[in-house]
Amino acid sequence: MRFTYIEVRPMEVWIGRNGERHGPYQEEQIKHWLRSGQLSRDDLGWYDGLADWQPLSVLFPLEKPTPPPAPDAYAPPPLQQPQAGAPAFAYAGFWKRVAAYIIDAFVLYLPFSLLEIPFHMRAAYDALTLRITHETDPTAALTAYQHFYAEQWPYFLTTLILGWLYFAICESSSWQATVGKLALGMRVTDLNGARISFGRALGRYGGKFISGFIMCIGFLMIAFTQRKQGLHDMFANTLVLNGRASDLKRDTSERPRNDKGSFHA
Repeated sequence: MRFTYIEVRPMEVWIGRNGERHGPYQEEQIKHWLRSGQLSRDDLGWYDGLADWQPLSVLFPLEKPTPPPAPDAYAPPPLQQPQAGAPAFAYAGFWKRVAAYIIDAFVLYLPFSLLEIPFHMRAAYDALTLRITHETDPTAALTAYQHFYAEQWPYFLTTLILGWLYFAICESSSWQATVGKLALGMRVTDLNGARISFGRALGRYGGKFISGFIMCIGFLMIAFTQRKQGLHDMFANTLVLNGRASDLKRDTSERPRNDKGSFHA
């Protein structure tokens, strides 16, 4: 009789905390640290084959901190532990994001130009230009503009929807970025540095209308806020960070093994 031996390797988990990755660690180590309180259930975890980072409370739902023993009234006060400096994310700056938006505008220019053909946009625009060029009455010129936009609203609505979907699909995808952000090495994340959902990406783009309506102050906030957030980022609880998502995952897979018996971050 022939037996087939299957080697079952223990799962190795990476830990994400405050924008830094630690590990990988064995599954039993993670469970021990969750029970001892060295790891928070809100910390993020990832292992090979998992689509995205997940809270440890989702990956290990049964592991909870063990309640501490009753305090000893005669014990000396505990020593004060030094506060470790919280590592900051590498936030993408204002001008870098402006450059990415310009690239995205060029990316959308071709499909928007092709859409002008079925909507007869070019003929309508030429007619508007001819009319206002020979018009001296401001009221008549305003009427011509109103007629143009009333006639071409299907084109503007279509381009609005396509642009909205372009940003939402790209920023919620595994890229976590539009073509412009990807080209300049940026990604869109939630406040924990994780990938955002399609719904949140839709809401983030919708918030850009508010950022623009208030004299673009919502966009200018990127240059002055601590985490380089625009008003739309604050509405959606998102960040724009330096570094591509693909580089982050590659770095995770190539980091050396670390089997320390305790977790420090």
